[in-house]
Amino acid sequence: MNVPVWVWVVTVAAIVAMLAVDYLGHVRTPHAPSLREATRWSIVYVAIAVVFGLVVWAVWGGRYGGEYFAGYVTEKSLSVDNLFVFVLIMTSFRVPREYQQKVLLIGITIALLMRTAFIVAGAAMIANFSWVFYIFGAFLIWTAIAQARHAGDEDEEFKENGVLRLTRRLLPTTDSYVGDKMITKIDGKRFVTPMLIVMVAIGSADLLFAVDSIPAIFGLTQETYLVFTANAFSLLGLRQLYFLIDGLLDRLVYLSYGLAAILGFIGVKLVIHALHTNELAFINGGHAVHAIPEIPTSLSLGFIVVVLAITTVASLLRDRANRRAADPAALTKDAE
Repeated sequence: MNVPVWVWVVTVAAIVAMLAVDYLGHVRTPHAPSLREATRWSIVYVAIAVVFGLVVWAVWGGRYGGEYFAGYVTEKSLSVDNLFVFVLIMTSFRVPREYQQKVLLIGITIALLMRTAFIVAGAAMIANFSWVFYIFGAFLIWTAIAQARHAGDEDEEFKENGVLRLTRRLLPTTDSYVGDKMITKIDGKRFVTPMLIVMVAIGSADLLFAVDSIPAIFGLTQETYLVFTANAFSLLGLRQLYFLIDGLLDRLVYLSYGLAAILGFIGVKLVIHALHTNELAFINGGHAVHAIPEIPTSLSLGFIVVVLAITTVASLLRDRANRRAADPAALTKDAE
């Protein structure tokens, strides 16, 4: 896939412009977005991502267009899983509803910068060491098994990571929020507010998520441009998606199982690809193994979409059954 430098420049400029619109138009005045606002902008960001994918399809062909869409859908679904943690963070820090947009946007910006560094590093590793696919594949399979085992017993409390504990230890922090300020002065001395701390929490939590998502998307495409854009577009709409499905998250009880299946599938796909590009002497004498055919992108995309559809529908049916068992009268009124 030949991507000219000017295309990279235009793409990055467009992403920066979309971030600028968010900063200047949406979070400049603190407010809690309505359902209509969150829905409208979620549709806008999804539409932008889809149009971009169609452009890739038209310019570079169906192969790369399919790889982009498979990567975007995977990253978007993994981002929904991230939202569970974001809700816990917001609740733990008691972030006022009107300030949550700003927290999410800055946290997402930090995450985009960190993921870009991960993508560059991952692309360099793949270009020089084909055996890294074995590592990525094994890691995703291990992650899938771990996620499936713990899918039904997620922690209900947010646990601070090392980055956050270090931030608290090094910087004097106020006990309460000071509007949406991140830094304030008290008696001539500068203090950081919980607003800055929660942004660090969101950004550092997403860094941990990137450890899963970056290898996953490299399992669907090795084109750095597609990896970067799929990640960027999935993150850019995450703030609106948070407010759109905030009340729906606790109803998606089977989502973790679906994501585990997707990660496991991509892990197997990576291992098969590693066998086809094998250079390790202790595997088949250092020769490629072609006995197992590679999984095509069309099958990958179909598997991802079907798994997400099944887990979403099954989750909503389970929630409906639980609500009917808990309060049959209330469910009847909802239907009316």
